Amino acid sequence: MKEEKLGTASEIIFHNESNFYTILLFETSEEQFFAVGSMYSPKKGRRYRLTGEWTTHPRYGEQFAFSSFEELEPTTEEGIITFLSSGIIKGVGPQTALSIVKVFGDDSLRVISEEPDKLTRVSGIGKARAEAIAEGYAQHRGYAQVVMKLAPFDISPAVCMKLYKYYGADAPDIVMEDPYRLIDSIYGIGFIKADRIAAKIGIAGDSPARVKSAVVYYLGYKASLGDTYAQEDEFTEDLARTLDVSREAVKDAVFELTIDGKVYREDLDGERALILSAYRRAENYCAGKLLQLCSCELKGIPESPDRLIERCEKSSGITLSEKQKNAVVSSIKNGVSIITGGPGTGKTTIINMILAVLRNAGISAELAAPTGRAAKRMSQAAGEDAQTIHRLLEYSYEEDGDRMVFGRNAENPLECGCVIIDEVSMVDILLLEGLLAAVRPSTRLILVGDADQLPPVGAGSVLSDMLESGVIHSTRLTEIFRQAQESMIVVNAHAINRGDAPQFNGKGSDCFFLERRTDAEIADTIQQLCRERLPKFFSHIDPYKDIQVLTPMKKGICGSIELNKKLQDALNPPSASKSEKKYGDRLFREGDKVIHCKNDYMLPWKNIMTLQSGQGVFNGDMGVISTIDNDLGTVSVLYDSDRLVTYDNSTLEELEPAFALTVHKSQGCEFPVVVMPMTHFPPLLATRNLLYTAVTRAREGAVLVGDPRMPAAMAENNSDRKRKSGLAVRLRRIWEAGDNDA
Repeated sequence: MKEEKLGTASEIIFHNESNFYTILLFETSEEQFFAVGSMYSPKKGRRYRLTGEWTTHPRYGEQFAFSSFEELEPTTEEGIITFLSSGIIKGVGPQTALSIVKVFGDDSLRVISEEPDKLTRVSGIGKARAEAIAEGYAQHRGYAQVVMKLAPFDISPAVCMKLYKYYGADAPDIVMEDPYRLIDSIYGIGFIKADRIAAKIGIAGDSPARVKSAVVYYLGYKASLGDTYAQEDEFTEDLARTLDVSREAVKDAVFELTIDGKVYREDLDGERALILSAYRRAENYCAGKLLQLCSCELKGIPESPDRLIERCEKSSGITLSEKQKNAVVSSIKNGVSIITGGPGTGKTTIINMILAVLRNAGISAELAAPTGRAAKRMSQAAGEDAQTIHRLLEYSYEEDGDRMVFGRNAENPLECGCVIIDEVSMVDILLLEGLLAAVRPSTRLILVGDADQLPPVGAGSVLSDMLESGVIHSTRLTEIFRQAQESMIVVNAHAINRGDAPQFNGKGSDCFFLERRTDAEIADTIQQLCRERLPKFFSHIDPYKDIQVLTPMKKGICGSIELNKKLQDALNPPSASKSEKKYGDRLFREGDKVIHCKNDYMLPWKNIMTLQSGQGVFNGDMGVISTIDNDLGTVSVLYDSDRLVTYDNSTLEELEPAFALTVHKSQGCEFPVVVMPMTHFPPLLATRNLLYTAVTRAREGAVLVGDPRMPAAMAENNSDRKRKSGLAVRLRRIWEAGDNDA
């Protein structure tokens, strides 16, 4: 039987910030008892109205399980001071709270809410600060109401904050009206979460709105796995079974979505495909623009490329192989050219020679790569500035449209004569679309990458598709040069690529294998290697920054989640001098290595060296936690030694520990030393290109730990799932039609 309890939280026994679960010692005028339920930001000494019923826990006895709560504003001067001093309003501490109550007494909260201009009567509070205090108080009240109303739907605090920021006080009404709207507007709510809310509201399982939303969501989910399209019959069958609806209901939803222009049905590579409009548009545009760039007349150079190359060879003291010369010449002669090859095949030398030839010809060039780390490495190798593709394109966030936009585009193209992109294997189809829009006809586009690495995290197989199409000029480098031959990392990478077993532990080798029998032994050895053995062996490296553990999987003893916990304890143990913050199942500690795991174009940053500020933190950016402020609930991370980003509870879900990374997340990175477990991974992960990608992340040492049979087995397993992407088909179609206009 439901009851109402009015009282005070005399003690907070337990509170989980990620799901609100709270245990209180609650005190009314008549009794004291334990209360359990979901509560946003409970504070000791606050007054609440709890609604719930008595239950008996098998271990803890009688409890009051509340299903809803309401925070009651304090009415006494002492209560108001405690309330305002608790940090609930930024900029109001104990002294300011006391000053406000001295002037307004028990009318203080009403003044803050209804007549904030009167706060200027308080010493030290000006007009701007008075407005900020009123805004903070209103936000607290509004957010508390949203949390209270949405508590029955199991929506996390972080998502509640996003809902409140996006929709304001109307958030609960919007959720109740159409929870499927949240999928597009709120990061953290996908179809499954929205569907759970819809079921609680009472929306029918075969509702057209539900099925249409599911079609779009699951096509998007396919894209998150790398496919730009889905095979129609297979998709229809799978979705009907997943939703427990008829195939006809799915077909009807697809038909309506095609009428709306959100989904397209077309033939691709002999398959009847369903594709979201954004990916169809991107593939069509990229195919047309690439072939347009291929056919455009280029700015000439004053003398023959061979003569320019010869002069640059003499000035640099570098002699190119015949294949390298051909790559340089083709890059200068063709509007679009691809240079691909494994480690040690001279890609960097070719880039540097191309730059030297272009300089001699008076042609300007821009250098870019998909990630900050790859751009920094490119810059160091070339001796010229390189930047991320996003920064090259001058990205910004269009808040009204809730999307990222590029300042460099067809209307405002890049002004250089050549664009060189490194690590192209990481570029997905949407990023390629943005890049190509900013490249003027008659500009040379040179794409450099390793086609044998893992495909990009985003949708599409851009590099593989361009090579497969056969219509873009490409040079594949296979010769390993003398200096690279001295590195077993390079030799083993090429062996793995051929399907041969890599070799370890030779004299002077930089590739090592330590045999261990069980996953627990493997994990213990990795911890010991990172903490003690490798820093002694590689005495010049920083054990904290320069050793990176890579693993194919997230879960399990040798997965990134458990290894991160183990390595955090070993490399950054708890200390009285280090603040910590628990967020869900993650524990963040000052000094932790972390990685940002979602493109967030609005997240602000500040350069601590230049004091410049900006927006945008990207998937794969790695940094170190500099400070944790538990009063404000914030975590500050330093990226690239100078860019400071502050996270709160609404953005912390975008941050993960980085002592151990999945191999996929390491793409575009290079580390002095890489350590990798070799256990019995699922067959889809125990593949040749995953092992190849992991080994080629290492520069000075690669250490594998576990079952000695695994490297050979992985090298032999070339059964990677081919992505469903249409760029190669569209390139061939346009080429064969003879229509090269974008």
